[in-house]
Amino acid sequence: MRRELSRAKNWYSAMGILFIVVGSVTIIETSLIWGFGFAIDFILSPEINREKVSTGMICFGLFMVFLGFRRRHYEDTRF
Repeated sequence: MRRELSRAKNWYSAMGILFIVVGSVTIIETSLIWGFGFAIDFILSPEINREKVSTGMICFGLFMVFLGFRRRHYEDTRF
């Protein structure tokens, strides 16, 4: 017997959304303090800074959400 996909635990999507939210906080904070133009300059600069790490976290979060929404068939493990 298979469980429905909507009832299955989706750990990848939950962690992906967490990464997206945490990564977005830094970019929004920088945009509010310095302005959107400076935030883009920070992202495009050759130095490694927290804006680039946040951009990487958002990309990783999107990848995790993609993994979470792949269609899988779960088997019922109850006896």
